Amino acid sequence: MISLAGRDILHSWGKFVFTGVGLGLLIGATLTMAGVYRGMVDDAKVLLGNSGADIWVVQKDTLGPYAEPSSIRDDAYRAIRGMPGVARAANVTYLNMQVQQGERDVRVMVVGFEPGEPGEPPYLVAGRQITRSHYEAVADVRTGFQLGERIRIRRHDYAVVGLTRRMVSSGGDPMVFLSLKDAQEAQFLKDNDAIVNERARTAANPALNRPGVPGLLEAIQASQTTSRSVNAVLVQVRQGQDAEAVAEPIRRWKHLEAYTRAQMEEILVAKLIATSAKQISMFLAILAVVSAAIVAFIIYTMTLGKIREIAVLKLIGTRSRTIAGMILQQALGLGFIGFVVGKVSAALWAPFFPKYVLLEPGDAARGFVAVMIICAVASTLAIRAALRVDPATAIGG
Repeated sequence: MISLAGRDILHSWGKFVFTGVGLGLLIGATLTMAGVYRGMVDDAKVLLGNSGADIWVVQKDTLGPYAEPSSIRDDAYRAIRGMPGVARAANVTYLNMQVQQGERDVRVMVVGFEPGEPGEPPYLVAGRQITRSHYEAVADVRTGFQLGERIRIRRHDYAVVGLTRRMVSSGGDPMVFLSLKDAQEAQFLKDNDAIVNERARTAANPALNRPGVPGLLEAIQASQTTSRSVNAVLVQVRQGQDAEAVAEPIRRWKHLEAYTRAQMEEILVAKLIATSAKQISMFLAILAVVSAAIVAFIIYTMTLGKIREIAVLKLIGTRSRTIAGMILQQALGLGFIGFVVGKVSAALWAPFFPKYVLLEPGDAARGFVAVMIICAVASTLAIRAALRVDPATAIGG
């Protein structure tokens, strides 16, 4: 009966192959959606790994610099650096913004870090690290910037002195690294017009511009043009130390929130991208139903097209199990062709997606099993129709 199923497929191979290709494109879209979710999770893990931190110290009662806004004083790291079990601690800032690259806008995450400390890009693919305190930048290659180009961020231009790769935010946006002072100015300071207006308001306030207190107004106005805030302190623990044991005293005595790597990963995966994961799951379920409907329809149509042949098989004594097996083999063959086309299609178009698409072999294996099951279930409608065929149909007109 295997040869019989094969001969039947060859008899209408055009319809069979084109249906397999159409089903394959649908399967390719399904595998790609699974890859998009895997890519989102991988982006979150890469973000945490590239930071070089074991603990993230952020504003109290917030979920940290990636999921919620966080602002702490930039001198907090000194007290944290002296805590038991802490090897290194450094300030860092994060700012999502649009920058101009040629004729296009690029969505980036601007990272402010201290050279040689946690938060610095761990490797470069070209150029060098930032060595000056101002007006130098390291960019991810996905931003499109080249060495020597200039990036306009707020009021200043920054020369790209280094390029890195796979440095992305939890949302997949490429990163641009600046010195901490430059990043603080870009994130927390106001524009020139706002500063002038603020100075005028301060000077007009009699409580802040007292005639008998010289230097008070100047000191207040100077504080308005400097920033003393950062988004987080990245902490590395000493070798052999438990991160949670180091984080607990920071929470207790410094009145700040401290998250270990496992806790931060839980925040990013279970909270930040949870809605996107549910959205993708619903889309995958819909695609599975549509795929099953397509397979059921085409196999059912092919079965109705050979009612007389099936009746002849029954008339000569062919068992129902054999007829059902023939139809099942055709359905599984359709699923196999569709899966191969889908796997190849997903691999071809995945690099062109704006966000990282991670196609894991495990997902492909599970997808193949799911396709075969869907095709087997979808063939039951055609099998039932074939088994109800009256053998007398082969003799009748």
